[in-house]
Amino acid sequence: MTRNTAREIATHLAYELSFTDLSVEAFLDARLSEENFEALALECEIYTDLPNAKQVQYIRRLVSGVAEHAAELDTYIEQYAQGWRFERISLVASAIMRVAMYEILYMPDIPNGVAINEAVEIAKKYESPEVVRFMNGILGSFLRGEVK
Repeated sequence: MTRNTAREIATHLAYELSFTDLSVEAFLDARLSEENFEALALECEIYTDLPNAKQVQYIRRLVSGVAEHAAELDTYIEQYAQGWRFERISLVASAIMRVAMYEILYMPDIPNGVAINEAVEIAKKYESPEVVRFMNGILGSFLRGEVK
């Protein structure tokens, strides 16, 4: 499994957090289990390979961080989504942007350009071209406005 695939899985999990009452730790324990990957592999090829220990650590760090900083990240999304209320942005798009913004703000080992490029590539799989451009604009404005 590549870092790109681990990032996409983390994005799926960040999205799914909106629909669970489990603690982040319990949620990740269940979702990162071998049994869960085997079941999901039938539906989605990114679950074909089980992540190694380093990838699991990365996914856990990213999803836990997104959960912990969700309010802050959502404030940034709303701030840079000029003319749009946060409620109008799809849950998938907001999950993708949360992951990228978290990487930019809290994971200095990930280059900012990589975080944005990977977010755009993930978005291309799940969103329309218009939404992808919209997200790219928000992330670019966020980077210029918040990262010095």
